[in-house]
Amino acid sequence: MQLFPAIDLLNGQSVRLFQGDYAQVSTINTDPLVQAQKIQQAGLTNLHLVDLDGAKAGQPQNLETITRLRQNTDLFIEVGGGIRSLKTIRQYLDLGIDRVILGSIALKAPELVKQALAEFGADQIVIGIDAKNDRVATEGWLETSTTSTADLVATMAEAGAATFIVTDIAKDGTLAGPNVAMLRRLHEQFPALIFVASGGMRTPADLVALQTAGIEHAIIGKALAAGSITLAQLKALEG
Repeated sequence: MQLFPAIDLLNGQSVRLFQGDYAQVSTINTDPLVQAQKIQQAGLTNLHLVDLDGAKAGQPQNLETITRLRQNTDLFIEVGGGIRSLKTIRQYLDLGIDRVILGSIALKAPELVKQALAEFGADQIVIGIDAKNDRVATEGWLETSTTSTADLVATMAEAGAATFIVTDIAKDGTLAGPNVAMLRRLHEQFPALIFVASGGMRTPADLVALQTAGIEHAIIGKALAAGSITLAQLKALEG
């Protein structure tokens, strides 16, 4: 499996939100670099970074911290949160970020995403879909649209996207288990695409269940902070 330990950034610190609620926040590490270096020391190779301030503001807000993480680790880093322009995408890629995650604008400005895919390629542009009752949520989960998850996947795949991070908001930060059924449906409907599971991971068994459903990529956040999944267990699952 390809596994991505997650660090969510708020005011330069590593935090976790409960179900995407900015009012329900807990601090994981006041220095995200220490956390990232532990991930690397455990033999893991990937890092999923979210600029929570950026998701709300619509532009990067934790650039200094993200730069430190890039300069002081060898991890494959993907970044999401408030990336709404080609200029911001370029800024991150020039910084050495391996790929950027486009979320809200996939729904709100699909032409811009098509441009980004054409200019930077599907390896560097990932589509992040936040789902609530199988409808796409935007603006840091503050709004819910009428567009279904599958419809947005189809539109973005047509534009050239190959990798989709799918987060079930109802599960995120809850340790209630991932939405395996939803991810299995997407995988069966779009077998040529890569789906990255996000939200609700609680034990290694959840990751095995995803793998059984054909999902080989997953993001792990709160479970690491809670200790119900360890970095060593992730390393064992990555093989």
